Amino acid sequence: MLRTFMQVKPFSGLLRNLHKLPALPFPIEKGVGKLCTPTQLDFHYNKHHNTYVVKANGMIKGTPFEDMSLEDTIMKTAGVASQVGLFNNVAQIWNHTFYWKSMTPTGSKVPALVEQKLTKEFGGVMPFLDKFVASATGLFGSGWAWLVQRKDGSLAIRNTQNAENPMTMSEKPLLTCDVWEHAYYLDHQNRRPDYLQEFVKVINWEFVQDQLSG
Repeated sequence: MLRTFMQVKPFSGLLRNLHKLPALPFPIEKGVGKLCTPTQLDFHYNKHHNTYVVKANGMIKGTPFEDMSLEDTIMKTAGVASQVGLFNNVAQIWNHTFYWKSMTPTGSKVPALVEQKLTKEFGGVMPFLDKFVASATGLFGSGWAWLVQRKDGSLAIRNTQNAENPMTMSEKPLLTCDVWEHAYYLDHQNRRPDYLQEFVKVINWEFVQDQLSG
């Protein structure tokens, strides 16, 4: 159970002695719209995401973390100097899994509840997307851009550096975009804004609503 104000749903299949690379919610061979080609997707998923899984499993073997969920491991290692390596790898497993679930190749319609929340906080869906892209574009170096729900139920845009996750700040992730260069360099080179403009076209709004309602 997470030690936060609200529970984040654990990803299925991740509560076990060894973590496994979760299946993608869409086929690699078709890519994701103009966001990423099959080559980029294969490289990102099978190389980067899988490497975090392999490294994390090597670190937890024979330790109390071996029987913990990703969520519990993230919370117990966050901010602990001696566990920086483990935190980075387990958080990156979680972040990437959430990222894949945050998108759908065909895009999706914004549910009424989500639209209502975005309108209240940002003035509408399009103003939110503009602010999200601007925030993610401005993130220096590597990290993640998030839509989160705060303790009081309000929504906010957050940037985190490297592997950091809003859960450790008592905020509930609703949506994320990977802004490490490995997420887009093969297809978009150094044009992060182009990548972000394609990302917002394929957001899985049903997934956002599921997190908001959970």
